[in-house]
Amino acid sequence: MAHVTINRQATYRAAVIGTGFMGRVHSHAIAVAGGAVAGIAGSTPERARRAAPSLRAEAVFDDVKDLIDAVDVVHVCVPNDLHHPIAMAAIESGKHVVCEKPLATDLGAAREMTEAAEAAGVVATVPFVYRFHPMVREARARVNAGGIGRLTLAHGSYLQDWLLRPEDDNWRVDADRGGALRAFGDIGSHWCDLLEFVSGDRITAVSAQLSTANRRRGGRDVATEDIVTLQFATAGGMIGSTVVSQVSAGRKNRLLLEISGSEATLAFDQERPETLWIGGREVNGELMRDPEHLSPDAARLARVPGGHAQGYQDCFNAFVADTAAAIAGSAPDGLPVFADGLRAARIAEAVAESARTRDWAEVPR
Repeated sequence: MAHVTINRQATYRAAVIGTGFMGRVHSHAIAVAGGAVAGIAGSTPERARRAAPSLRAEAVFDDVKDLIDAVDVVHVCVPNDLHHPIAMAAIESGKHVVCEKPLATDLGAAREMTEAAEAAGVVATVPFVYRFHPMVREARARVNAGGIGRLTLAHGSYLQDWLLRPEDDNWRVDADRGGALRAFGDIGSHWCDLLEFVSGDRITAVSAQLSTANRRRGGRDVATEDIVTLQFATAGGMIGSTVVSQVSAGRKNRLLLEISGSEATLAFDQERPETLWIGGREVNGELMRDPEHLSPDAARLARVPGGHAQGYQDCFNAFVADTAAAIAGSAPDGLPVFADGLRAARIAEAVAESARTRDWAEVPR
């Protein structure tokens, strides 16, 4: 371990375990929140040392247990099969945890992590960060206020193209590392979380189809899906559908959610996050992100004046800031916690069952 002087004045002394893209995103958000990356660990000590400057790390640890012992909060940014053991070690040490999604590669492990965090009384959050777009919060506020009437229909998609070609490969493709459901676990979980968060309604049953467009990648057979089509019903009486794909050419990160009610329709497109489309029988319009004209919760997340674009990293910054507030004893509304990650695992289990039986599957509450 490289020995350094730790900044004891930081209010959020964090470990970042995992030094890839997500580790960089987390480390930047920690800095913006006023915290310190007290230490990092990577897949190898050499990779961690190379990444240390870009992650703003004060120290590099060869042993994950030593790193956990040295900090207040642990950010788990490693492949999915490692989430459970690292998060459990942190919880057992009484540390707060931020764990990437999906929480685990199976429902049982996600349940164990959630129950352990609750029993230990630690703050344990999961980055469903699209909740932190101001215009998502505006949509939620309008739904809660009854502005679109009785909810009847929801639909949309989450489309990417980064695995379009057979030569495109990643650890997520391997079911042992990423989990049995890849496209749904990775991005479909975001869509379902956003639907339930904005609508305040819960999916109760699903009918799913899975498709693997590229049966071989990196010289090996592929068992995980590239595409999911999903129909669903909700407790409140909505019906709807969504399409999830990691092989849709030209679509980079297109999360689209549209919710219709008896009075109006709202649509949010993550690739155009500065606006919220509002449809009515008589007139349609687009509401721009302007903190002067948003609901209080949306305005809270609008950190710059209208016309100055906010995006993905801003969402992550707000998520980590709210996690820090929860650790300080004041949990802001809408903070996604391990229970939300467990909820995503339950939906994923139902999706897998439906695809396997080619029938509808119930989603436990």
